[in-house]
Parts: sequence; C-alpha cells; structure tokens
Amino acid sequence: MQRERLTPGEVRRIALGAQGFSTIPLRGTVTRQHIKRMLGRTGLLQIDSVNVLARAHLMPLYARLGPYPVDLLGRALSKKPRMLFEYWAHEASLLPVETQPLMRWRMERAARGEGVYKGLVRFAREKRELVDRVYRQVETAGPVAASDFEGETGSGGWWGWSETKKALEWLFWCGRITTHSRRPSFERLYDLPERVLPREVFETPTPREDDAQRALVDIAARALGVASEPDIRDYFRLKPAASQARVAELVEEGALQPVEIKGWRHPAYLHRDAQLPRRIDRPALLAPFDPVVWERDRAERIFGFRYRIEIYTPAHKRVHGYYVLPFLLGDRIVARVDLKADRAGRVLLVQSSHAERHAPAHTAEALYAELRRLSEWLDLDTIDIMPRGDLADRLKAVASRHRD
Repeated sequence: MQRERLTPGEVRRIALGAQGFSTIPLRGTVTRQHIKRMLGRTGLLQIDSVNVLARAHLMPLYARLGPYPVDLLGRALSKKPRMLFEYWAHEASLLPVETQPLMRWRMERAARGEGVYKGLVRFAREKRELVDRVYRQVETAGPVAASDFEGETGSGGWWGWSETKKALEWLFWCGRITTHSRRPSFERLYDLPERVLPREVFETPTPREDDAQRALVDIAARALGVASEPDIRDYFRLKPAASQARVAELVEEGALQPVEIKGWRHPAYLHRDAQLPRRIDRPALLAPFDPVVWERDRAERIFGFRYRIEIYTPAHKRVHGYYVLPFLLGDRIVARVDLKADRAGRVLLVQSSHAERHAPAHTAEALYAELRRLSEWLDLDTIDIMPRGDLADRLKAVASRHRD
C-alpha cells in the first residue's frame, strides 16, 4: 500500500487542528461544556506549580478558548458533577474522570513498586505502618492536606518532603487516595477515590492493561493528529515496548494510517479522526507545558522552532528568559516572549521579546494585541515592555501608538 505524503504545512495544520486551534473563536461566556469539549481534544492538561504568569494548566484552555473564568477549571476539578481528576499521565496532569479506569494499571504497577521513584518505594516498604496510619487518617478526616497532620508544614521537592507527605504521595501513586481539590496555596487536599470520583466512574470495571494502554495511545494519537510513535508514547509517558505494540495494533485496526513526512527520523501516523483545516487563523500564546510544544523535538520537527525552558538555567546564561511563551500566529510559531505577572503592581511585564526568522511584518501588532488580551484576563492594568530582544522596539512602537 502506498503511503500518503504530507507537506510541512499540512502537518502543521493537522497538528494544530487536532489541538483545537481550527475552531471559530468563542463569542460569549466560556462554560463547563466548552472546557469538556476542549479536554476531549487535548486529553489532559499538564500541571506545574510555577506561577510567575499563570499556572501552566490554566494556559492551554486560554490559548484555545480565549478569556474564561479561572475558577471554572477549579470547579470542574472539585465540584459535582466532577469533570476532572489528577494523576500521573504526562507528568502530573488533570484528566477527564472517564480516563481514570485507563490509569489503574499504572496505579497497580506503582503498588508493586514499578514506575515510581525508587526512594519512595523504599520508604513505603520500610514505613508500612506509617503509610497505613496516614491512609486511615485520610479515610477518617478527608479531605486533608499534608500540612493538616500534626507537626507537618508541607514543603517542596522530594528532598524536602516530610514522612507524612511521602506517605500521601505513595498512596496517591497507588490510587488508594486521590486529589479532592487544591488550596489557594496550590497544596493538595487528599481524599478517597470513592468519595471524589463519580460513582459510575469508580464502579467501572478495570480494563486489561493492554486494552487500557491501547485506549491511551488512541487518545494521544487523536490529540496529536499526526505523530511519530515516540510522540505518541510521550503523551502518557508509556514504555517503548508497550507503545510500539499498541501503535501496531491500531495500525492493524485502521485507527492509524502510516504516512510519509520528509525529514522525520521515525515513521509517522495519521489518526483516522484527523482533519486537514484549510487554514489556521488563531493567534495564541503557548505555555511552556502546552501539548503543542511540550515535546521539544516534535516542536522543532513541525514548526522549525528550537525551544528550551530556561527556568533552571542561571540568569546570566539564559538566552530568551525565565518563563518564555512561544507565540503562535496562523500555523507558525513566529516569536517568543518572557512574561511575568506583577500582581502587586498590576503590570504584565514583557521581560524580553524575540522574533523568529520567518516572522511576518505584522508580528509585533498581532503579539501586542494578544498581550493586551492576556493582561485583561489576568486582571492587570498595564503592559511594561522591557528593551530586551530584537522584537522589543517594534512592540514598544505599537504600544505607543495604542496609547496615543
């Protein structure tokens, strides 16, 4: 069978269409149903605690739906009828509750000590009595946070976790407890799955591991539109052997069609639900953990956009900035901006701005319009453009014309 060949422009439009960028911009209030439909496209939202601009899981919906009530997502996570739950998917993620049965194989593996930090596995084995005691406390008093336990203050990374926090995280990995909601500080509140998940979800029979993985691969491939097997594997962080087997099965079923894409090292696959939009006409700022760019090799293959997050790079060694967002204009990424929300001063700080080589002449105007929309959504009054980057002067000129 001769494989279909896709041009670079077709690949970009298919990928962006699959991620929800080909839809007509909303005119009116964003509702739970809009969020549900968009999550049906992306499959998940990656969570990240960095709040220099806005939490990472808030931004993909904004990029696709436009300004929406921020508390709407929180209510979808914590209020009935509950729409989302938290678990380890593509890192820590928010997922539709219907996906929970598909993640149980990972929970069962965690309980056996597989796919979890070795130090956490060792802790759980050595401190079994403490883990059981923490579980009983959640069972009795949930929803509870680590800081609710006597003597606990709650802290950051693994190296700073208390024993109670380690026990809670182990139980979370194993699926014995789940996230009920989060406090304004972003601290998790834990409870039992049977008290958090909708009854019909909790009582859904657990699929076989290979069936669950096949369903996850299908979700990932649909969300990507066109992808290599490593792209698909990365979406839910599957192991290579499992992903390769499931992809082969979906090809056999006709859910995935092999296609040729010039320059790709790995074979590419087109999902049967993928559409080829005639054009993409949605300007958008993409968070560093947006599915369009979170797999850096894929972003470079599709958009010719080399992207590295520099949060952990010493300030004097950063090329583009601390929290850099790619700017999507049409079906190309044309610029990148280092943004920060100064909430006390009610200012959106544009700490640097850089244009890509292929950026069109109207990039500064389009980007400034998007920055204005973003600042309004974040309830910030002004935009301060700092003179860093080759796009800064043009942005400042556009800003000056708007003020005049």
